[in-house]
Amino acid sequence: MKIAILSRNPSLYSTRRLVEAARARGHETKVVDVLRCYMNITSHAPSIHYKGEELNDFDAVIPRIGASVTFYGTAVLRQFEMMGVYPLNESVAITRARDKLRSLQLLARKGIGLPITGFAHAPDDVQDLIKMVGGAPLVIKLLEGTQGIGVVLAETQKAAESVVEAFMGLKVNILVQEYIKEAKGADIRCLVIGDKVVAAMKRQAKEGEFRSNLHRGGTASLIRITPEERSTATRAAKIMGLNVAGVDILRSNHGPVVMEVNSSPGLEGIEAATGKDVAGMTIEFIEKNAAIGKTRTRGQG
Repeated sequence: MKIAILSRNPSLYSTRRLVEAARARGHETKVVDVLRCYMNITSHAPSIHYKGEELNDFDAVIPRIGASVTFYGTAVLRQFEMMGVYPLNESVAITRARDKLRSLQLLARKGIGLPITGFAHAPDDVQDLIKMVGGAPLVIKLLEGTQGIGVVLAETQKAAESVVEAFMGLKVNILVQEYIKEAKGADIRCLVIGDKVVAAMKRQAKEGEFRSNLHRGGTASLIRITPEERSTATRAAKIMGLNVAGVDILRSNHGPVVMEVNSSPGLEGIEAATGKDVAGMTIEFIEKNAAIGKTRTRGQG
C-alpha cells in the first residue's frame, strides 16, 4: 500500500514510528506537511499538489494534524477523501473532537460520564455559573486550549470569580468544570483502535501540579483498567466517529468520567509505558479496513 502521513515534522516520535511500522510491513510512505499542500477544488478531478508535484495513487492517509492547523489540515484531509483515499480518521470526526464544547455535548447526549460542566462567554451572574458546577474548587478552561495550556484550578470562590472575570475581559469562551479531587492529579489515557482499547496508561501530575499532561512534567505508568473504563473509552471514540483516539478518563466517586477525546494521540508516552507496538497496530488496522472510496462522509461534512 501507499500511505500518506500528514505531519508538519517528520522527526516527531509518533510520525517516525508510523513510518517505521508501515515500512516494516512492506508499505510505501510519504510524510506530507499539510501547510505546504495546495488544492484544485473541482467536481470531476479534485487534486492535491505538494512542492510542485501532484499527490496521487495513495491508498490511505494518516492525519497527524496539530491543533493550531486544524482548519487547513482538515481541508487537505477532506480533499484526500474527495479523491477516494481512505483516511485513518475522517475530517468530520477530527473537527468534531477538536471542538471541546461540541464533543462534550455529543458525549453527554449519549450518556457518557462527564465532569459537571458549565459553558459561558459573558455570564451576567458569575456566582451562579460557579454554583452550577458545585462551587470551588473548580477547573476553568479556555475552549481553544491544548496540552494543559489555558487550564486553571481555582481553589476558592474568590479565585474562581477572579479567573472567570479575567477570561471574560479577554472576550474568550470558557468551560467551567467540577474538580475531581479524588483523582489526585491522575488520569488514564486509553488508546482506542477500532472498537478496542489496545493500550492504557496512568498519567500522574508532578508535585504541586494538577494537570497530568506529559508535556507539563507528568509521569506515565502502566495501569489495569476496569471493564467500565474500557467500555467508556470505546463508546466515546465511536461517538466522535474516530477509528483511532486517545480517550482521557478520570476515576471519580461516581464512576469514570471523560475529560477529552484526542484525535491525534501521541505514541511516545504510551508505547514507553506499556511496551505495546501501537504504531504497528495502527498500520494493521489500515491494512484490514482501507479501501478506495470507503470514507463514510466522502468529504461531505
